[in-house]
Amino acid sequence: MHTIYDEADDILTVHLSDKQIVKEISQDWNTHVSYATDGSIVEVVVLDAHKMVRGLW
Repeated sequence: MHTIYDEADDILTVHLSDKQIVKEISQDWNTHVSYATDGSIVEVVVLDAHKMVRGLW
């Protein structure tokens, strides 16, 4: 697992697996989850991540 935060665009990417992405589903306007063929989560992308995280605290 590794994470990448793009401060300029405020995008957080959490990469969970090296499997090939075959499907991406938007959970809402700022959260996108990518899946492999076996249904496992490969990647999670959060737009406006700073605002979202600040709201959790």
